[in-house]
Order: sequence, then C-alpha cells, then structure tokens
Amino acid sequence: MTKILPVILSGGAGTRLWPASVSMYPKQLLPLVTGKTTMLQETALRLRGTTNIADDCIVICNEAHRFLVAEQLLEIGQEARIVLEPDGRNTAPAAALAAFLAAEADNDAVLLLMPADHVITNKTAFQAAVKKGLDAAVAGSLVTFGIVPTRAETGYGYVKATPDGSQPVPVDSFVEKPDRITAQQYVDGGEHFWNSGMFLFGAARYLDELKACAPEMYAACRKSIEGRSSDHDFIRPEKKSFLECPADSIDYAVMEKTASAMMVPLDAGWSDVGDWASLHEARDADGSGNTIDGDVIVHECTNSFIQAENLLVAAVGVNDIVIVQTKNSVLVTNKSSVQDVKAIVSELKKRDREETKLHRQVFRPWGSYDSLENQEGFQVKRLVVNPGAVLSLQKHAHRAEHWVVVKGKARITKNEDEFDLGVNESTYIAVGDVHRIANPFDEPAHIIEVQCGDYLGEDDIVRLEDNYGREGTNT
Repeated sequence: MTKILPVILSGGAGTRLWPASVSMYPKQLLPLVTGKTTMLQETALRLRGTTNIADDCIVICNEAHRFLVAEQLLEIGQEARIVLEPDGRNTAPAAALAAFLAAEADNDAVLLLMPADHVITNKTAFQAAVKKGLDAAVAGSLVTFGIVPTRAETGYGYVKATPDGSQPVPVDSFVEKPDRITAQQYVDGGEHFWNSGMFLFGAARYLDELKACAPEMYAACRKSIEGRSSDHDFIRPEKKSFLECPADSIDYAVMEKTASAMMVPLDAGWSDVGDWASLHEARDADGSGNTIDGDVIVHECTNSFIQAENLLVAAVGVNDIVIVQTKNSVLVTNKSSVQDVKAIVSELKKRDREETKLHRQVFRPWGSYDSLENQEGFQVKRLVVNPGAVLSLQKHAHRAEHWVVVKGKARITKNEDEFDLGVNESTYIAVGDVHRIANPFDEPAHIIEVQCGDYLGEDDIVRLEDNYGREGTNT
C-alpha cells in the first residue's frame, strides 16, 4: 500500500490577523479556532486514523519559529523532520526541499502538501478526497484540491475544471482573483473551484516537472538540500544556494505549465482563516451571531467578533464589528474592512514598532517571559522556566538584572557560584556577570526580573553555552 507523507508548510505571516498574529508568533502557531490545539497541530492531526498515512511528516518553517514548531508537534506526539528555510521563497521551493528529502529515502514517495493555517471542519470528507486523488498521484498526475465554493468570493484564486462527481478531473486553467460579478458567474457556472493551495503528488514526479518548468529553481533547491546540515531536530538547507532560488508558488512555477494537473473537488468545511471575518465564520456563534472569547460583556450587540486576552472588554450596541484585545494592542474594525488590517501592520513596520513582531508574552525553548513594564533605563519581566529546562549560560554588556523567585524554585549559576533560590529569595546579576537559570525541579519556576541599564534590547546577550543550539548568537 502506498504511504502518503504529509508535508506541512508553516511559513506564513498572517498579517490580517494582527494583533493576535505577529511575525514571531504567526497564526498557524495559535489556537485560533478550537482554543485548545493550534492550527499547526490541527493540520498534523487531520489525517490521523487513516491507514495509508506515514507516521512521520515534514514541516517547512523558518528559523525564528523552530522551537515553537518542535514543541507543538511534541505535544501531540507527532514525529517530524523540521526543515528550516534560510529565507521565504514561496511554496514551490518549499515543496522542492521536501520532495528532495523524501525522494532520497523513497523514490516512490507521495507527498500531501498542506498549509499549516487552514481550517477543515469535516475531516472524514477531507480524508476521502485525499484517497480519491491517490491513484491519480501514483499514476503520475499532480493533484490539487478545488474547494466547492459557497459564495462569490473575490479573495481567492480559482481552479477551472469540469467536475465528474467527486472523481479527479483534468485542470483546465488556474484563474486569478476575480471581481464580484465574475466570481458570481464562476459560482453559478459550476466549473470553478476555490484554489486551496493543497497538493498531492509523487516527490520524484514533482521534481521532474519542476526541472522542466523552472530549471533554475530546481537546481538551486537541489544544491541547497545536498549541502544541508543538521542540528538537534532541525534540517538546515545550505543557505547560499537557496538564496539564489527564484521565489514562486507551486501554481505559477509548475501547475499552470504542466500537462499533468488534475483536481479533486473538496467539500469539507474549508477556510484559509485569512482575516478576522473568516475566523468569525469558522467559530461557533451565540444566538445573536456574536463570537465571544475571554472576559467580554456585551449589550445589544450582533454579528460581532470580540476577543479579550487579559482585560475586560465591554461592547454596547455594535453590529458587524471586530474587537481584539491583546496584552499590548487593541484592534477595532468593521468586519467589512478586515482585509485592510494589513495596512495597519505596514504602517507599524514603517515606524519600527515591536507590536508587529512580538506579543508581550514571548515563548522560548525553556519557557516564556512576559514584559510587564518597559521604561527608559529599566524594564520588568516575569520569567516562567519549565521543569527540566535550562537557559543559556550568558552575559550582558549593558544591563544588570535583579531576580526574585515568586513561585517554585530555581538553580542559579553566577560566575563561579551555583545556588538554589526559593520563593521570596533573590539575587543580583551585575553587568558582565556570567549567569544562568535552571529548573531541575518538578514545578515551573516563576521569576520576576528587573533589568536596569542604558540599553535593554534582547540582542544584548552573549551566549557561552546553550542546550538548544544557539551558542554564539544574540537572538
């Protein structure tokens, strides 16, 4: 029986879901829909229970997200090879990296490419569609999944094909995002499907088509994967070669040029959750059409999405509104304007604002820190160090640190000394002191850290030793 190897593409930014989705913590790594499992985890779990799916998978992500991805996959018991793209080059090169890796082990490997940030509510229907496409993929076709449209959508590209029930059919063409009149004609005609960005094909077959359609991309990806290195759980393609690779999607690079494109219709409650309005539709609403999350009180509100992270949010007499409160930002917009949230993100980036990069709470391989106060000359953080975790052995050139343990216990290294701190015990780390926090105990350690100095940026760090492969870095 042919085994399908899932390939999860986890490189998106999700700017239209700001302020929840930021560059260091994008939407695929957030529990946006279920409130429990993240979108990445939901994608990895989507094929569980089917007999022809490989136990492991390949995940393509970037350097900044590697520990979050690894931790989230570990939480659900998912074996994975995590490939770190040196730079984002769109989906066609990402697929090539996965295909080269898969073909090395099994030249007959069949890949199922899935973006990590999609919602599919009917897993049974999705699994059935994948099975319908498998024979075509084994026979040499490059299969895509066309979403049966439920409305005249102008935000998606379309796949044109003449349907034959739920069977794979040849692709006539790929169509750019239409205007509303054209989109309605597509829906009425029954021969246009939303372009899902999901694909099923043999690894070697995809590489053959890529070599024929985009030889420069093929050569760069092949050279990059041949020169790869590995550390811990991560595979690092050779950077210089990969940066020479053109950036393009699978659609443009291969699918629009090949004569082997096939489509399987998919009606499985799919959404790309591209903005707050689509997330509202993906969640369960109350009797007034509101989606409420967090400490929220509403009065005479309808058809609105309101989410509070750590403060009370009250809304009175609003309709079709999105309100999203995080620890460092608040977004208010009409649902009809959610596509324009990316304009706010662009403006914030021009101003070099941190709100597009980080949440106030930042996750690290050892736990997390929450920035409680940040003023000129000092800042206050709450560190949470997980049981068994160890921060890097490090020093700072510009700041001193005061640590107070408020919950649990921590083991401190300070120059030549090592000692334990319990609740209500503290220590002082002077500028230049070599130091480390470890938690060899059974409970998380909560530490209040007060930093003082003339520069308090996160890059004021020199790592001397690190359990997570970050020695010599300052990020």
